[in-house]
Amino acid sequence: MSRLIRAVVVIASTACAATAAMAEPRYETLTVAKLPEPTPHRLYISDIAINHIIDGRLHVIDGDGLKYLGMIATGYAGNATLSLDRKEVYVATTYYSRLARGERSDVVDIHDAQTLEYKGEIAIPARHAQALPYKGLNRPSSDGRWLFVQNATPASSVTVVDLKARKFAAEIPTPGCWIVIPSQTDGSRFATLCGDGTLQGITLNDNGSLKSRIRSARFFHPDEDPVFVQADNIGDRHFFVSYKGQVHAADLSGEEPKVEAPWPLASGAEARKGWRPGGYQLLAVHRKSGRLFVAMHAGGGEGSHKNPAREIWVFDLEKKKRVAKLPGHNAIAIAVSQTDQPKLFAIDGMNMGLATFDAGDKPRFLKRMEQIGEAATLMELH
Repeated sequence: MSRLIRAVVVIASTACAATAAMAEPRYETLTVAKLPEPTPHRLYISDIAINHIIDGRLHVIDGDGLKYLGMIATGYAGNATLSLDRKEVYVATTYYSRLARGERSDVVDIHDAQTLEYKGEIAIPARHAQALPYKGLNRPSSDGRWLFVQNATPASSVTVVDLKARKFAAEIPTPGCWIVIPSQTDGSRFATLCGDGTLQGITLNDNGSLKSRIRSARFFHPDEDPVFVQADNIGDRHFFVSYKGQVHAADLSGEEPKVEAPWPLASGAEARKGWRPGGYQLLAVHRKSGRLFVAMHAGGGEGSHKNPAREIWVFDLEKKKRVAKLPGHNAIAIAVSQTDQPKLFAIDGMNMGLATFDAGDKPRFLKRMEQIGEAATLMELH
């Protein structure tokens, strides 16, 4: 009998030990997935997240496979841009000590463009423009030395950040002018668009302070036909479009901006039907082919300048002639890659989708990605 009891005890002990061993949790090792190497079609899409504006985002999307890759937090009304060498992302933004109130601090957050990891920050004056993301609110100089950040208090000025020294360098007052357009010829120079219909050219000293400023001739009438603040360029020839559909060009290679005579996007009959440009990032230039892409809507008039596109028109800049039309996909922002086989990308402002197009010799729609964000208005390609 005692032998039987001993056997039962042994079996029970073995079972308990096995059960205990089986019950031991296996801890999973947490890892962070590595992003694939960036391609020229990787997109950085700025989203102000207007319904919870303290929590803006920069969405990173594979423009070839239309896959969501990751996100960078951009804080309160942050404006993001890539470094000249595409290795870093700079976000000029605001943080409050109590999230939506309290002490304000403005910084340029720095992220690794490959991994999206946070690298550090540069403190700047608490004046950065808390505005919808627009191209020109936060831009690197053409030599990569400076970062130019648009300010609004509401007085207009530009903060100059020394990217080499990683510190605030200077503040340049720009009363009556808005947006930063870096010269592609001289890294110490940029232009800004002014409310009197001119461009103001600004040249910096080596320490980032103001050296000189000079205005162009007046090239648009701000009351009769203002220009959109967005521009794109081929070298130092920068292109603007007006509310009524005139194309303006300005040469920023010298200290004084030089402007050209305008030409129309629409024919007389099309203009009478109200075909006008509209959106937040409404034009894009493919430099090698010399093609201009513009988001256009019909039935336009006073106040329609933010309307989503019914069509995207394609122009030969040298001939000043339209060469193609594309479906608009409600575009409010467009961007084109600078590859030999370029792609055009368009943000659908009605549904927050992303439309892609072949932007080559025979432009055509390719495919869409749905729900890329909440209130996206700006794109930049890697």
